[in-house]
Amino acid sequence: MTDSSTSLHPAPSRSRAYPYYSSPAWKRFLLTREFAVVIALIIVAVGASTSIRKFSSPLTLGYLLLDATPILLIALPMTLILISAEIDLSVASIVGLSNVTLGALFDAGWPVELAALAALVLGILCGAINGLLVTVVGLPSLAVTIGTLALFRGIAVGILGTKSVVNFPEYWTTLTTSIFGKSGIPYVIVLVVILALAFVLLLHFTPFGRGIFAIGRNQEVAAFSGVKVQRTKFILFVLSGLVSALAGIYFTFRYGSARGDNAQGLELTVIAAVLLGGVSIFGGKGALHGVLAGVLLIGTLQSALRFVNVTSDVINIVVGALLVASIVSPSFFAWLKGKIPRAARERASKAPASRG
Repeated sequence: MTDSSTSLHPAPSRSRAYPYYSSPAWKRFLLTREFAVVIALIIVAVGASTSIRKFSSPLTLGYLLLDATPILLIALPMTLILISAEIDLSVASIVGLSNVTLGALFDAGWPVELAALAALVLGILCGAINGLLVTVVGLPSLAVTIGTLALFRGIAVGILGTKSVVNFPEYWTTLTTSIFGKSGIPYVIVLVVILALAFVLLLHFTPFGRGIFAIGRNQEVAAFSGVKVQRTKFILFVLSGLVSALAGIYFTFRYGSARGDNAQGLELTVIAAVLLGGVSIFGGKGALHGVLAGVLLIGTLQSALRFVNVTSDVINIVVGALLVASIVSPSFFAWLKGKIPRAARERASKAPASRG
């Protein structure tokens, strides 16, 4: 005799099925957008090295990394902001404003170290303005940062006008562009690696980082789960301002000049690289290793195109096309992923009818 309660109400299974973890670990690591970007980077680098003369030389590697450094720096906080379903379009203007601030204060007789510190504080202030307008006033980050993009750039141009400041201390300009022996790897990459590790730890291994993903997936659910949504977003914008100002200081010593129009349009390349690296424009998804590969992929592509005398206008078109492809491709593949099983089900349902 069987137990009737068992037959009517079967005990629930103790095991739970999580679709993501149902696949083997190697599939979860290799069959991802981030790994595809890493493979694309290797293919472009190998292809350019074998087909373009002197592309693989240490000198080329050094210039490539020096050019990519400001994008690598700004892409770190930008990744966290996009995962939280926000955006910061003012980063390049903060770079320009910190660049001009450093130059103007140095030109006024300040020690360069103190002027650089003031530029960093100004970057924090710019990030705080963005953060307050988004979290306290409740304005959309797209509208806020379009406005501050114009505001910060206008202030930068207004401070120096058509004038440019040069003749920065040789110690700092030389240190910024120096490389390790004959390797082609600049000293400044050490700073990039340290900051990248810090952001990887922050995003992927702390409750703060898990809160960022939760906010990007569903802000209300994240708030009910105990995530401090407004405080988290405010911190992200402040971090973005701080790192953008650091990139502005690097920009000053790298090129040895301060001008109001420096780094203009840099935000397009940063956002293109972050989205190319697998971060969703709708938030809630992304990984920093994919973003770093995306930055290096764009940098390698730009460097290769310059080697074969492609104009900067055409290079901008290529970067813009990559940006559009990065936004459209996840939606296309999601549509394709749903379309194939639906077509298979329709064929299966028609098969018995045709046999009958």
